[in-house]
This record gives sequence, structure tokens and C-alpha cells, in this order.
Amino acid sequence: MHKMIDFILQFGILNQQQVDLLLSKAQTIELKKEDYFSEAGKIPKYLGFVIEGVLRFCYYNNKGEEITNYFIDEGNFVVDNQKFESQIAASDYIQAVTDCKILVFSKKDWDEISNTIIGFPLIQANIVKKCLTTAMDRRSPLISEDATTRYLSFMESFPSLLNRIPLSYVASYLGITQQSLSRIRKNIR
Repeated sequence: MHKMIDFILQFGILNQQQVDLLLSKAQTIELKKEDYFSEAGKIPKYLGFVIEGVLRFCYYNNKGEEITNYFIDEGNFVVDNQKFESQIAASDYIQAVTDCKILVFSKKDWDEISNTIIGFPLIQANIVKKCLTTAMDRRSPLISEDATTRYLSFMESFPSLLNRIPLSYVASYLGITQQSLSRIRKNIR
């Protein structure tokens, strides 16, 4: 819980009473590998902060292929923010890649925190902005670079993930086949 508070305090100031309110609304859930935190076609129930584990955003393209869009690891918030805030059905899945432990807030509790703590909406906006900027910085190289450079960028952006997630997810994220990824990895060593 302290990691979450430390993360939030990067974006604003909270007094102890406000921190206590925030913590009183948090629940801890555990997901097993391959469980869903949020599912396409359903309204997202929670906003979460990852204490342990790795999750991925994924979807199915028009050919029925599963595409990994993004990874979230420890010390980060996880939510389909637009769908959570609007309370409309998600179009992506958020799936546990490893066993996960997550602090979660329901929409009702998150709104209560926002409406009770003066200045919290600005803190939220700054957190969302930071998360979006980080996601864009990590995704942008995937558009214009060759596969080897994309893999090297992935290693730089997600250094702790390589030994924790299936290579099929990495290949999907990079937009290449698993065989291509194996060749790239072999040539880099």
C-alpha cells in the first residue's frame, strides 16, 4: 500500500487523513495467471494498483488473432480508464500474465475519494497523463523501427519482464512471429 501512496504523492500532496481515506477504500485481490482483471464486452469493475505480478492489455483482431497491446507491472496503476470512468463496456481484455496481487478501487469508492479529497481530481489527471505519456513512449518505436530495434526497445522499456512472460506475448506486442523473435534473440546473444 505504501508503494501506491508513494506513487500518488509524486503528483500532489495528501495529508494523513486523506491517505487514510484512500487506504480505507482499497481492497486487495489476487488473480491467478491467465485470469482476467477486465474483459471485453463487460463494464470494468475496478481501477487497480499492481503490487505483485504482470498484466497485459490484449484484444482480438478481425482475423481472430490475439494481439498483446501493452504490459503493466508492479508499481503501476491498471485500468481501462476511459471505459471505467464512463462505465461502458470494454473493448480490450486485461489479463494476468503471472499470478498477481492488486489493490483495487470500485468506481463508487474511486468517485467518493475524488469528491472528498480536495485537489484529488487534479492528482488523478496528472497520473493519467503520466501513464498515457509512458504508454506512448513505449509504443511509438514499434511503428517505425525494424524488428530487432523494436525488441531492443522492449528490453529497455520492460527490463524485468523478459524472464517473466511468455515469448508469444512479447512477439505479439512487437508485431512479429515467435519464430522471428527467436531468430532476433539468437542473433543478439
